[in-house]
Amino acid sequence: MADDEEPVAAVEEVEEVEMSVLDALKAVLMKAMIHDGLKKGLHECAKALDRRSARLCCLAKDCENEEYKKLIRALCAESDISVISVESGKDLGAWCGLAKLDDDGTVKKAVRTSCAVITDFGEETRALSVLLDYLKKQADAGED
Repeated sequence: MADDEEPVAAVEEVEEVEMSVLDALKAVLMKAMIHDGLKKGLHECAKALDRRSARLCCLAKDCENEEYKKLIRALCAESDISVISVESGKDLGAWCGLAKLDDDGTVKKAVRTSCAVITDFGEETRALSVLLDYLKKQADAGED
């Protein structure tokens, strides 16, 4: 009876590492940049928000100009577009591709941007689903 049994293949369980929202945002921004769906800076972002072609807006918390933040938030509210706040404009600039990299891929010099808008997510990825789930939870929490 022991000779008739087939060996049971060991099932490997791959642990999915929980992706943070900022890691997901970074990946989604890179995908959007590749698919030409990323707008950076006040002028490009305001045009995309005004045309209602924007899908998501990122705004830096360390932006000094209050009128700048007020304009972007008002345009987003008018179009019902979600706003994600990022701690640093330099980080946002690096994630948007506005940085010079060393040979090993680390950021050597980053240009600061206070606003970035995604008009085209590109392709469906795990990072996009994590980010959209986070935005849905934020919207549900805001309604309560």
